[in-house]
Amino acid sequence: MIDEKAKKIQELMHEQEKIRNIAIAAHIDHGKTTFSDNLLAGAGMISEDLAGKQLALDFHEDESSRGITIDSASVSMVHKLGEEDYLINLIDTPGHVDFGGDVTRAMRAVDGCIVLVDAVEGVMPQTETVLRQAIKELVKPILFLNKVDRLIKEVKLTPQEMEKKFISIINHVNELIFNLAPEEYKEKWKVGVADGSVAFGSAFHNWGLSFPYMQKKGITFKDIIDAYQNDNVKELSKKAPLHEIVLNIVIKHHPNPIQAQKYRIPKIWHGELDSKLGKDLMICNPKGEPVFVPTKIVVDKHAGEVAGGRLFSGTIKQGDEVYMNLAKRTIRIQQVSVYRGAQRLIVDEVNAGNIIGIVGLKDVFTGETVSKNPIEPFEAIKHIFEPVVTKSIEAKKAADLPKLVEILKQVRKEDPSIKIEINEQTGESLMSGMGELHLEIIENRIKTEKGLDIKTSSPIIVYRETINKESPTIEGRSPNKHNSFYLNVDVLEDEVYNAIKSGELREGRVKKKNVDISNALSSLGWPGDEIRNVRDIYKGNIFMDETRGEVHIGEVIEMILDAFEMVMGQGPLAREPCMKLKVSLVDTRLHEDAIHRGPAQVYPAVREGIIGAMKKAGPYLLEPLQIHLIEMPDKFLAAVTRLVGSKRGQMLEVKQDEAGAEMKAKLPVAEMIGWSNDLRSSTEGRGISSLMDQLFEKVPVNIQIEVIKKIRQRKGLSENQ
Repeated sequence: MIDEKAKKIQELMHEQEKIRNIAIAAHIDHGKTTFSDNLLAGAGMISEDLAGKQLALDFHEDESSRGITIDSASVSMVHKLGEEDYLINLIDTPGHVDFGGDVTRAMRAVDGCIVLVDAVEGVMPQTETVLRQAIKELVKPILFLNKVDRLIKEVKLTPQEMEKKFISIINHVNELIFNLAPEEYKEKWKVGVADGSVAFGSAFHNWGLSFPYMQKKGITFKDIIDAYQNDNVKELSKKAPLHEIVLNIVIKHHPNPIQAQKYRIPKIWHGELDSKLGKDLMICNPKGEPVFVPTKIVVDKHAGEVAGGRLFSGTIKQGDEVYMNLAKRTIRIQQVSVYRGAQRLIVDEVNAGNIIGIVGLKDVFTGETVSKNPIEPFEAIKHIFEPVVTKSIEAKKAADLPKLVEILKQVRKEDPSIKIEINEQTGESLMSGMGELHLEIIENRIKTEKGLDIKTSSPIIVYRETINKESPTIEGRSPNKHNSFYLNVDVLEDEVYNAIKSGELREGRVKKKNVDISNALSSLGWPGDEIRNVRDIYKGNIFMDETRGEVHIGEVIEMILDAFEMVMGQGPLAREPCMKLKVSLVDTRLHEDAIHRGPAQVYPAVREGIIGAMKKAGPYLLEPLQIHLIEMPDKFLAAVTRLVGSKRGQMLEVKQDEAGAEMKAKLPVAEMIGWSNDLRSSTEGRGISSLMDQLFEKVPVNIQIEVIKKIRQRKGLSENQ
């Protein structure tokens, strides 16, 4: 039986028009994994009785024990529509905001997305986040309203009220699509009941319906309510099986790889579109040069590192020699496979348009661009939220230090939204994540799955450094006194900083005239001569070279940019990363002889100049804040208000209705350690908090000196900078 399915998958992999690459994305607890179980059962991959209970795509023990999905998981399955068979490559993604990085990476690999919304709760903060992540990668959404059984059994709605509820959720989703999508997709990608791009049902009870299907089969809302009242839900799931409804919609409304790459490639690859390679990518040419982008690295006990991702052009087979563009290394592929949940199906070769797994890409990272020859890499996969909570981590036994270093390198690959800094000399390493839960899960996996005893510090908050005014020009002199660099710093405009964060203005060094950067900056009102001076965009900061007629500048510019990036990584106040700075090199005096202006002279001089300029520009610390939506029963509103106040928080908005109360609050991350426990105790376990946004604001003046002092002490720096 399995062999038959495997054979069919292998046949369909070569028929690009019949492939659909899709992801399921939703807010936590809206029922994604139960939903994907149903799709697998429909494809005959798990028993129908177990659908919704097996959680086939939650492989890790911690996912089953916590009842949440932490990692995205892929599976390929076959679905028949009419007389035709189609190959559906599905990725189930996490809903908890701490694991949102997995959603971002999954979106690079797919062309369509099923947005799942709980029919009772409606659109939630994380629904908005996943929709934003999908649209940013030009992934087309369709909508499934889940848990309709709750509307009938718990909320006891009439057919008219149910319709009203559905319409309000659909309108909310369409409003988000309109606000987030580029101009040409604002209307085109709206979801609607009439055209069947919206379905509803209950993943738990295995049924689903769309308007066209209801018309075809003569089913009404009243029939659904009757099925529940007469305890006849099994009959409903036979009449309207969820997998059939949903996969029919996917085939009808989601693009195949050939259609999708026409508009997705210009967005995610900035190479020459008129070149042979550009054309191959645009048409998803199986005969073109192979280009593969890994979006997920999993370490398999037997095979080693498996890089899962999307093959955008060409054909890849075992034994092929490929080039990793970011690692700048040629390597041989040992194995090619497609996914069937936790199993991998090894195949001889795979062509463009498929989601595949490759073994043999040594030390590969997600977002790498793998091709036959060196090419312009794909745009970096940008995460919506940055890691803001850090823990120091070390092995309990000194002898385990090498093992810890290896495991941390592995963790960084498996989850690139975790930031790891390893100090191999002292044995102390820093691990930064999206929140406490994120770090807790990683710690737990290191102990249980990777079998290493570790100890971790209390959570540390990562601050940012910036300035509040323009500095005078400061001279940085090289240790041999033969070279001088004259630099000043200024505050980067909010619009420019936001464009960098949104990815509209791409980060990286600017080697030649870059049309994308020129267009983005001129639309923000920068004059042409200023745009020409931009040399580097790095972590929300910009470096400008304003020198004129300097003969040797070309020979030292890369070293100057290295030094700029070093300071941006560690500012003068507390060695925390810098943000929103515009650093300008105004003038230089360089020694004629290259031997006197090497890295040992340039680095200290440029760093001294930038740090000196920052100190004269009113430097201050910024702290990370998060905006949370807190839901609770009415009676706990006063207790939650007190809790928010005790954490230096600020209430932004409060809403109350028959379902309970909702508060939008802005909270400093530094005060949020233990937040979920505190919220549970204040609301007798009935309060839920979801992250809506993350921002940085000035640390209150009355505590700034104390905060700087503590950070410097922790880092072993002298008290006076």
